[in-house]
Amino acid sequence: MKIKDFMITDVICVTKDTSIKNLLKILVEHKIGGVPVVDDNNKLIGMISDGDVIRYVQPKGRTVYDVFTLVLVSEKEDLRQKLEYTIEHPVEKIMHKKVIHTVRSEGQLEDALEIFSRYRIKKIPVINDENKVVGVISRGDIIRYISTKLVANL
Repeated sequence: MKIKDFMITDVICVTKDTSIKNLLKILVEHKIGGVPVVDDNNKLIGMISDGDVIRYVQPKGRTVYDVFTLVLVSEKEDLRQKLEYTIEHPVEKIMHKKVIHTVRSEGQLEDALEIFSRYRIKKIPVINDENKVVGVISRGDIIRYISTKLVANL
């Protein structure tokens, strides 16, 4: 089975300048856990997930540093404080941009399964020869396919 047969082609993307606040609105409104980050030509430049946002906005705990008897204390911050100064930051600050696992629409289902199982990611962008996003495939898409098409026929 080819990836194009069950990938989502109505892809919701953001740009590197999208604020974390707007990203959160998109994720909640569309009930999704992550999106590709594209440039003005729809070329893939990164990925961002709800997990990336959670790790970024996590408040820092109280930390004590002892630098040869000079003691420095970093006070604990709460979530509201952290959000106040991070919510307008662009997604470029936290998106994955170095290693982005992708598949091609002509690839096989097994290609996506390999990536999902090896790297434990939730969503894979589907790109064409120009590195433009033409779809996405999620773990849920594969589970639904396995459940409705393969398991139901056993």
